[in-house]
Amino acid sequence: MTRTTPVGMEHTATLKIANAPCSWGTLEFDGLASPPIAYGQMLDELVETGYSGTELGDWGYMPTDADALRRALEARHVTMVGAFVPVAFRHAQAHAPGTVHALRVARLLAAVAAPSYRPFLILADDNGTDPERTRQAGRIAERMGLSPDEWTTFAAGVDGIARAVLHETGLPTAFHHHCAGFVETSDEIERLLDRTDPALVGLVFDTGHYAFGAGLQGCDAVMDGLQRFGERIRHVHFKDCNPEVARRARKEGWGYFQALRHGIFCELGQGCVDFRTVTDGLRSQDYRGWIVVEQDVLPGIGAPRESARRNRTYLKQIGL
Repeated sequence: MTRTTPVGMEHTATLKIANAPCSWGTLEFDGLASPPIAYGQMLDELVETGYSGTELGDWGYMPTDADALRRALEARHVTMVGAFVPVAFRHAQAHAPGTVHALRVARLLAAVAAPSYRPFLILADDNGTDPERTRQAGRIAERMGLSPDEWTTFAAGVDGIARAVLHETGLPTAFHHHCAGFVETSDEIERLLDRTDPALVGLVFDTGHYAFGAGLQGCDAVMDGLQRFGERIRHVHFKDCNPEVARRARKEGWGYFQALRHGIFCELGQGCVDFRTVTDGLRSQDYRGWIVVEQDVLPGIGAPRESARRNRTYLKQIGL
């Protein structure tokens, strides 16, 4: 496959491994976060366990003053690689406030960016807010999707924010498909990518969300997704999927948050995603971005530092 090097990846010749605040229990969903771990401790433990990059996490978790955040990153030699911004794109009235928030985040990212890497503004649906999509995550039927007019509105909002971010900050944008949102299944990912400008919007490929969102096909679909969307993939999240939890979720009708509490996204190597093959696939496509480990740590599930260490050990075992 011939692949041009997209904005944001020009100087990253090898795969580098990052982690994210969600692995320390700071999740974007109300009621799911663990007792807060200070950002300084999180960054210290991130470095201690073998990672060299991070995402921003929820706005306000890390310093929003650029000088303070830059000092925190530079003191630990950590690269900022991206930040997650959810917007309810199917509602046109959400686009303007979404743009304001995205630009606020993008300005901070641009101010702390490493000389060799431009971090990604990561857009997503406002996941977990639509009752049916949240209840049916992992088993989405076509009737639950957006109407043609809603797709037009949704895609226009994504393009519009990406265009504003690029114009004002020079940063690239990628969209994160996600369970419990309106871009979950492979067909929904394709619809969004078909309706957005590839010069403005790339894809965040998340192995765990792709596997769970594929329903009965599960992890068998991950490599198909990597090949299907390879030329739009700009940023990668490594997340595993527990097939037994996925089976029980389908059988017992669990919603997304219930599946999370049962550990649907387990530690790397403990689920059904073949990360060695995924890594080979990324290299064959000349992917030059970061791989971000996301291990959602909920209250009572485990110790974030040790989980991060086990995930890093696993990645070293497969050559990363």
